[in-house]
Amino acid sequence: MATDEVRKDLRAAVAARQELGPEYEAEIIDSFLEKLDARDAERRGQAVELRAQDQLLEAAGLKPRETDPGGLALAIISVVAAIPLTAIAADMMGLDGVVIVWLGLVGINFARVLGRRNPR
Repeated sequence: MATDEVRKDLRAAVAARQELGPEYEAEIIDSFLEKLDARDAERRGQAVELRAQDQLLEAAGLKPRETDPGGLALAIISVVAAIPLTAIAADMMGLDGVVIVWLGLVGINFARVLGRRNPR
């Protein structure tokens, strides 16, 4: 997936090739590929840096960055589901039903948090 910056660089390389002619084609291509390699090396460097930070956090006994966005998704789904479930429970069972529904939703989210903890 090309970013806007890569597309811009590619368009510039094509425009330079059209303007300068085929005798400079190899240099233009090499320059474009060097830019891509530099971006790739920068991304890899950032990934290595993030892994090193996670290792330092784990060594200190702290939780590393969240790499699974499932917790946020579960929380959003829970809130969205809570609206109709609360209305249905309130209509059918009153306050007792609302309490049961909310205890169930909180329990599901709490169980996920406990399941994601690192055993130490």
